[in-house]
Amino acid sequence: MRRHRQSPWSNTLFSLGVSVLCGSAAMLASAAVLSALSYFVLASTQFIGFFAALSAAVGGFTAGYICGRYRRRFGLLGGIACGALLYGLLSAIGTASLGAPADIKKLLLLTVAGAAGGVAGVNSKRPRSLT
Repeated sequence: MRRHRQSPWSNTLFSLGVSVLCGSAAMLASAAVLSALSYFVLASTQFIGFFAALSAAVGGFTAGYICGRYRRRFGLLGGIACGALLYGLLSAIGTASLGAPADIKKLLLLTVAGAAGGVAGVNSKRPRSLT
């Protein structure tokens, strides 16, 4: 008789931690690509605020999507938690480097994007590695 191991994604702290780590990597990568686009192609700083918000939304959506896709439950709550944890990470980095935390609008953006990603992840096709 075969034993069934419990998935590491059933642990809430592990799933949130890995999801936030992947979301912050996606946020960093999209910020790098958009800043290179702004510097080399556009040659102006006109769209910096929009690009920063877009990279934050990409990071929040990615974190929520990964959490929802692999946990397969509580996509809305998991996505909101991922967005809030990303905001906490950004605020901690901003306070340490600039002396001021991130704006409250960034929290709203990250939680909405994370919630959308969590719902999309739960409703996506089940990964083959879990079957």
